[in-house]
Amino acid sequence: MIELLTPAEMAEADARAIAGGTPGRVLMENAGRAVADAVGHRWPVGARVLVLCGPGANGGDGFVAARILKERGCVVRLMLLGDRARLVGDAAEAAERWRGAVEPLDPATLPRALREATVVVDALFGAGLARPLDGRAAEAVEAVNAARRPVVAVDLPSGVDGATGRVMGVAIRAAFSVTFFRMKPGHLLLPGRLLCGQTLVADIGIRPHVLAAIAPKTFRDLPPLWRDALPAPALDGHKYSRGHAVVVSGPLARTGAARLAADAALRVGAGLVTLASPPDALVVNACHLTAVMLARMDGAAGLAEILADPRRNALVLGPAVGVGEGTRALIEAAFAAAAALVLDADALTTLAEAPEPAFAAIAARPAPVVLTPHEGEFARLFPDLAEKTSPLPKTERARAAAARSAAVVVLKGPDTVIAAPDGRAAIADNAPPDLATAGSGDVLAGLVGGLLARGLSAFEAAAAAVWLHGECGRRAGPGLIAEDLAAELRPILTALAEEARRRAWDAEDAEEDEEEDLGGTD
Repeated sequence: MIELLTPAEMAEADARAIAGGTPGRVLMENAGRAVADAVGHRWPVGARVLVLCGPGANGGDGFVAARILKERGCVVRLMLLGDRARLVGDAAEAAERWRGAVEPLDPATLPRALREATVVVDALFGAGLARPLDGRAAEAVEAVNAARRPVVAVDLPSGVDGATGRVMGVAIRAAFSVTFFRMKPGHLLLPGRLLCGQTLVADIGIRPHVLAAIAPKTFRDLPPLWRDALPAPALDGHKYSRGHAVVVSGPLARTGAARLAADAALRVGAGLVTLASPPDALVVNACHLTAVMLARMDGAAGLAEILADPRRNALVLGPAVGVGEGTRALIEAAFAAAAALVLDADALTTLAEAPEPAFAAIAARPAPVVLTPHEGEFARLFPDLAEKTSPLPKTERARAAAARSAAVVVLKGPDTVIAAPDGRAAIADNAPPDLATAGSGDVLAGLVGGLLARGLSAFEAAAAAVWLHGECGRRAGPGLIAEDLAAELRPILTALAEEARRRAWDAEDAEEDEEEDLGGTD
């Protein structure tokens, strides 16, 4: 379930399901039952449940949940924002089946109702909120938050935009969110993710072929997105068949960042990794390297000479190399080579001085390029798409940047977005806050470079690297430093390899079963 649906795409999924023979009232009944289950599994029979319903389909889900919870023995109180007579369609039918009282959602009486409640069901507004909440709706949201009662949100917390994760005026802070069929970008993008609590995805009866017809291009960054692209080590393989990554080192006093990247590239499976070192840094790099090889690099000409070997098929350029003409010359040498390229840190800042010629060069080269900016670097490269200047959500800013630059863009942050020039985008949500430490981004750049060396496409390499980076941070835990991260790769890669073997065995078993079934019909 890696696909993410915008509110518009989810509406299309509902419409296609209904057109395919599943009545809307069945979808609403299943949705409301899923919400009731979420409450019932966490709070005992007899719990006092306050259900807040809005004027649309989200409110209809709330009426269904209220009815089922009451049937199961909960003490349910329901308040409606708006006029019951104005409910239409499936929501009106759901309201008719509710046999309890329907109180108006009055800011004067709501605080007491909240104090008496064990848990609140937020069924006010869904993911497709068109304008900021104000008036009585905003007052209700503020009252819910002030009451500090656990909230189970229907779809998303009211006030959170399902497409962008942005807060529309004010928004409820939920302990759980129950969404349907697939998650939405707003469940993963900040600040929405902070307000959703734990998100549960419920099957409400929409068939898988509906998803194929919609063909979403936004995904949650999880292994099913890229795991099939990870090459399994071949028994007859050797180190050169696993790729050779090159990482450019900074000068004498700035060598550590490149070594972090080089170590990560080797740990993630590149067969060989070479650190291209300026002459003044050769000795200090040699003192720290063992499995990573070392090559002297005399400026741009030296880098071009190193990359002339076609077996060196991936390059990481940027960590602590410095900003200015020397780095620009290195970038030009990299563009002229055949290796896949990761541009990070100082390389991005250097490119920002004149980005358009660089983007043209990226578009013209056969080998892929991955850019790995944080928000500050992104703003320098794409000032009109910066977080503070663009009205676009993070996914669309990254997509626009990828299309403009002809590169895969990894827009880093707690909700990192990976975007490809063809419009695909993935959102990562597994990075712990402990990753906000010096050198963490250098490790990520090395992971991307190592996976490019192994032969993954730029989008798959970037998405896999971001997920692996987050998992390394999660395993290392509080107190981690960048040097800890790459060492955590071994158990993670082992688990992925074991899962791949299990899936292969299951596929073989299924094939054998199919052959037996076919044989039995002769």
